[in-house]
Amino acid sequence: MKKYSIAILSIVSGLFYSQITIGKTTPSLLPANTSVSIEFGNATGGNKGIVLPWVSQTSLVAGAVPGTIVFDSRATEQKIYFAKAATPNSTVVSQWVDLSVGALTPTTAFTSDANDENTAAKVLVGGNPLTDSTPGVLVLGDTNKAMVLPRVSSIADIVSPSAGMMVFLTGTPTAPINQLAVFNGREWSFWAKQ
Repeated sequence: MKKYSIAILSIVSGLFYSQITIGKTTPSLLPANTSVSIEFGNATGGNKGIVLPWVSQTSLVAGAVPGTIVFDSRATEQKIYFAKAATPNSTVVSQWVDLSVGALTPTTAFTSDANDENTAAKVLVGGNPLTDSTPGVLVLGDTNKAMVLPRVSSIADIVSPSAGMMVFLTGTPTAPINQLAVFNGREWSFWAKQ
């Protein structure tokens, strides 16, 4: 009975307007922005990031769609990749873009755990769970909302980053940075608006 109740609540909650915040020190009844479906941490001063799903090889990611971000844990890679389409609005991945470009490969290979993966398991935020077939660990199903990454003032604030971690660097009020930072287990790589 408990399993049925959880399944019904999950389906019903996906049909209503909602916003999720994770890791905020002060809960708020008001969303940060009406265009946000999920928000990680506070607006400034965080010290945690999100760790992307580890895959054994990007070409083996079944059903990947443009916008998918993963950590390729192969010893020869150990990089963060972004799935890109060749044309706008395409649902076919034409290329995996290296977001760790320029970073040195870690000296120690990382291995993912030996647990079997349930490939059907996923969390859907927004969208309709009855019709959304997008594969992924965390799927943002809203067509008009975005995710707000964990925000940190400096990567130095993250004491022990994990391979595959991603954060948004805010900097300080007097010295804003506004960059995406990804960690491959050895070095951080940075992306800023060009």
